[in-house]
Amino acid sequence: KEPNKGVNPDEVVAIGAAIQAGVLSGEVKDILLLDVTPLSLGVETLGGVMTRVIERNTTVPVRKSQIFSTAEDSQSAVDIHVLQGERPMSADNNSLGRFRLDGIPPAPRGLPQIEVTFDIDANGILNVSAKDQASGKEQRVTITASTNLNKTDIERMVEDAKHNEAEDNRRKELVEARNQADNAAYQVEKALRENGNVPAELRGEAENAVRDLRQASSGDDLKRIRSLTDNMQQLYARVAQTAQPGSTNGSGPSAPGQGGNPEGEVVDGEFHQA
Repeated sequence: KEPNKGVNPDEVVAIGAAIQAGVLSGEVKDILLLDVTPLSLGVETLGGVMTRVIERNTTVPVRKSQIFSTAEDSQSAVDIHVLQGERPMSADNNSLGRFRLDGIPPAPRGLPQIEVTFDIDANGILNVSAKDQASGKEQRVTITASTNLNKTDIERMVEDAKHNEAEDNRRKELVEARNQADNAAYQVEKALRENGNVPAELRGEAENAVRDLRQASSGDDLKRIRSLTDNMQQLYARVAQTAQPGSTNGSGPSAPGQGGNPEGEVVDGEFHQA
């Protein structure tokens, strides 16, 4: 809808300020003024992607949570990098703060359940917490800088996101394809380690396919990465069929966004949306 341009902007600001003052003083009781988040808020996940937890223009106060997991086997800690902005890659957004959650019990990648909660109060203060659901360990940080941007900064960041949308989406697609490829290769490697009944010919084929996929993932050929990932998933099914009952968990490579990206050591951003 085309905005109304027939009003004096100075008058609009003055009227808005007067209404706000009336609401705060209690003189105006039949008008409800709602604040919204000027930009999206989220955390950095595997591959440098910003995973949004609270979307732009969400009414505050608001509280939202998402479950994430680790990106490596036996990962004991994760670094939570809190971000603000509209771009899909973390490096292109504002960094609001970082904190670390320690004490995660050793487990295969993708199994730990880490609940990350964003809580914005009526004053615009952002509290971010991360809790490991198995151990109960929790860490949190309070951020006030999320409300410090002026209107010009906000508009510039929104316009930058629109201007770079096509290239940003291409970069994000490539990262997600690499993450899926890594998870597919990991699942096949794990199945080969745990299953001594895999025929030598199939084992050699699978090992060569893992090598080819990891090499492709270091490049930028999205079509090749996806093709080799599909082949890897088919190989996983063949390897799993040779296992004795109970020797594997029967779960195939997880899709992008599922828990298959844990960390063994703490690496910034390398934890994964579950």
